[in-house]
Amino acid sequence: QVQLLESGGGLVQAGGSLRLSCSGSGIIFSRNVMGWYRQAPGKQRELVARITNGGNTNYADSVKGRFTISRDNDKNTVYLQMNSLKPEDTAVYYCSANTVYWGQGTQVTVSL
Repeated sequence: QVQLLESGGGLVQAGGSLRLSCSGSGIIFSRNVMGWYRQAPGKQRELVARITNGGNTNYADSVKGRFTISRDNDKNTVYLQMNSLKPEDTAVYYCSANTVYWGQGTQVTVSL
């Protein structure tokens, strides 16, 4: 049984930083495409960043240069370092494996 668990969300002021973590069981992250997605109220879920099994990364244009996705294979954990946060980054952030398995989400709220 695959389980993904996000942590690290919270309330931060604009310009601040947060690091999200996604740990998992039942799946080896390094062999899969791991992604971070987010969904704001009234909006569709969107890709934020993903990392392939080969270590290639890609990002939504809105977060390029501010967010960094990384993976610790020994810990089977994926991270999303978020810097220079903006109010429009406010959303529930989800971790996903191959867009098949999903975590429960963690709330990120960025205040002015």
